[in-house]
Amino acid sequence: MQAVLSIPALSFLVIPAFSSYGTTLNLLFFTLTWAILVKTNNPLHVEILGTFGIRLLFYILPSLGFLFLDSATPALAVGIKEHGDIALPMSEENGGKRGRWWKVALISIGNVLLGIAIQTGIELLFTQVLHLQSVLKLSTGLPMPWGIAKDLFLGLLLREVMTYVFHRYGLHSEQSPLTGMHTSWQHTVPTPFSLVAHYDHPIAYLIHVFLPTYLPAVTFRFHLLTYLLYLAIVSLEESLAYSGYNMLPSAFVLGGIARRQEKHLMGGGNGNYGCFGLVDFAMGTSIGEDLVDDVIDEAEEKQVAKKTKGKVKKTGKKVLKKAPKKKSDNEEEEEEEGERGAAGEEEDEDEDEEEEAPDTKSKGSRLNESGKRRAETHEDDANGQSPEGKNETPPKRLSRTRRGEKMNGEEDAEAGGQDEEIKAEQEKPRPRAKGVMKKSSQKSNAGSRPRRRNEEDDES
Repeated sequence: MQAVLSIPALSFLVIPAFSSYGTTLNLLFFTLTWAILVKTNNPLHVEILGTFGIRLLFYILPSLGFLFLDSATPALAVGIKEHGDIALPMSEENGGKRGRWWKVALISIGNVLLGIAIQTGIELLFTQVLHLQSVLKLSTGLPMPWGIAKDLFLGLLLREVMTYVFHRYGLHSEQSPLTGMHTSWQHTVPTPFSLVAHYDHPIAYLIHVFLPTYLPAVTFRFHLLTYLLYLAIVSLEESLAYSGYNMLPSAFVLGGIARRQEKHLMGGGNGNYGCFGLVDFAMGTSIGEDLVDDVIDEAEEKQVAKKTKGKVKKTGKKVLKKAPKKKSDNEEEEEEEGERGAAGEEEDEDEDEEEEAPDTKSKGSRLNESGKRRAETHEDDANGQSPEGKNETPPKRLSRTRRGEKMNGEEDAEAGGQDEEIKAEQEKPRPRAKGVMKKSSQKSNAGSRPRRRNEEDDES
């Protein structure tokens, strides 16, 4: 137990999973912690405790968790069980709450511990009694990835063959004395649940489960890390294949294995003797759908799923293209402000034009009146009459000097009046329309030109 709780053992499990380093550094840390773990602890302790830890994490705890789920929430479990109420561990077919589910659990866990004890005995026999190398390879170096993949493939394949042979000819043969042990234990369970995978007579269990799992590792002399990975795959497969659930991660691998195991247990053991169904397919002992049918069904389901996903994506894109683009709140606010500003500017321009119109009219009328007055004065001057005295009797003719002084005084008075008007106009706010100002200035200049000509005539 000290090896499991030691810092190297904990770092062996924690550092690769929770560190934020790169792959190279994680691999370096893994190698260092593994070397420290092997050097600082007894190799037999590392092997046995590692085997127990894998069985605990990947079979015992998940199986107990499924048992708790089925017993605590039966209404929920019935919906995901393949066979409904019958598949519950505490159903009436299994004896109810006081049935034999607890017996199945105890014997299943006991068989797991029995297998670990036999593994320990074999290691002690080889290393302590026979003074040979250990059954499993234990070294500070790590196995290569290709070696791990090759050992896993060969180990699982040999396990499939050995399980088929031992199960069919050792436990379901009329000539075998172990047939009654196996059928009176495991085959008395109406429907499987996870703990049933290791529930069997101890001798039948060793032949059916332990030897097909352990002998491939001994035959190819797995590295301990490879064996732990191999054992984790087998334990997870057993806990899920016997769970009785219809919602499994893969319909091809785990789903097909689960269906074949259920048909073997519920069909009286007349077929499906292997683990994966490969040898059953080759030997023609499959019950129901075989391995090839599972492969075809899985491929069809994936194709249908891909097609549906593709159609959903296409329809979604079409809908997005046809749908009008929604503007953001900021864009809508900016457009509203721009429209309000444009409307306000138009109103201001209309008001300015309305204000400028009477001003320009008044200015034009004033300039026209002043021009008319000047023209009248010039005509009168030319005729020798004033505008007030057209209809009156002509006054006495003044001398040329007095007449010039009089005309100069009148012109000065008119000029003074014009200067006052110009000053008043300048004090007013200038209009924005430039064209109006130009026209008014041209008119004012046109009205001032006759006065200058008359002055030149008078001076001459």
